[in-house]
Amino acid sequence: MSRRDELHFSLRRTLENDGWTITDDPFILVLGQTLLKADLGAEKFFAAEKEGRKIAVEIKGFESPSVINELEKTMGQLQLYEWALEMQEPERQLFLAISQAIYSKHFQKTIFKLAVERNKINLLAGR
Repeated sequence: MSRRDELHFSLRRTLENDGWTITDDPFILVLGQTLLKADLGAEKFFAAEKEGRKIAVEIKGFESPSVINELEKTMGQLQLYEWALEMQEPERQLFLAISQAIYSKHFQKTIFKLAVERNKINLLAGR
């Protein structure tokens, strides 16, 4: 089992309290013969549409001594997940979850803003 980020259980609880059903923890993706593990898979249903919305969430603490290296690694990881989702579950939308503190500390910097914008990263910021 993969190591749980500090934010993992807090985010999971927040999603569940918001009406999401956690379907997979971790969420396993297969790309060719390689297994990839996103941290959570969840579904939320909207009664007005009567259709399910599915997401996959990768949770990152950005606790590495080099946050730029962590950003580079995360962008590559998210790209692999996107490719796997396109083949395995194209209706599932990928999100990157970070703490509010990390968002305030790093994701306001130009390099992080650019990475999020250019790579079309969906962010979730939690406690």
